[in-house]
Amino acid sequence: MRFNEIAPIKPLSPEQARLKSMKDRVKRDQEAVKAERARQKIKSGQSELVKTHSPTQI
Repeated sequence: MRFNEIAPIKPLSPEQARLKSMKDRVKRDQEAVKAERARQKIKSGQSELVKTHSPTQI
């Protein structure tokens, strides 16, 4: 192993920590939007299946 592989990581400066926090929040929010779109698409598909497979009442 090389020394740079086991060297400790320096703490971030307050400015760098703020930027990293913002980037992480954006990634989290993008994943949440993606998951919500998938959930809505699944719900829509399920309701379409119910409509097409339910017997029609006269």
